[in-house]
Amino acid sequence: MKHFATTLLLATAAFAAQAQTTPAGLWKTIDDETKQEKSLVRIAESGGALNGRIEKLLDPKALPDAKCDKCSDERKDQPVAGLLIIRNVKKNADDAALWDGGDILDPNNGKVYKVRLKPIDGGKKLEVRGYIGAPLLGRTQTWVRVE
Repeated sequence: MKHFATTLLLATAAFAAQAQTTPAGLWKTIDDETKQEKSLVRIAESGGALNGRIEKLLDPKALPDAKCDKCSDERKDQPVAGLLIIRNVKKNADDAALWDGGDILDPNNGKVYKVRLKPIDGGKKLEVRGYIGAPLLGRTQTWVRVE
C-alpha cells in the first residue's frame, strides 16, 4: 500500500510538472548571437493554437515607435511593439514536449520561418527554433520565463 501511495504521489507530481511546461506565458527573448535581451513576448492560446505577440521592446537601441518595414505580409509597417510574431503553433501529436506547425516572424529582417517551441528546465526556459524546410536548417534562441 505504501508503494502504491508513493507511485501515485510521484505520478501526480510529474503530471503537475508537465502542466507547467506549456509555452503559454510571458517570455524575455534573448538574442542567440549577441546574448542581449531584446523584448518581452506573451504567448497565449487562442482557438486551440498558440500565438505570440511582442509586449515590450527591451533593447536600448530599439526605437520605441519602430515599425516592421521589412515585413512583406499584412504586418508590413505595423509597430513592432504589439506585433504578432508567433502564429498557429500546436502541440505535436508525436512528441508531447514539442509545439510546432506554425510560424515565427523575425521583425529585424521581415522573414517568416517555421517554428518549433520546446519548454526546458521545468518550463523556466523555452527553446524557440526558427527554420526553413527541416528543423536542422535553422537557429535556436532560448527565452526565459518572466511569469
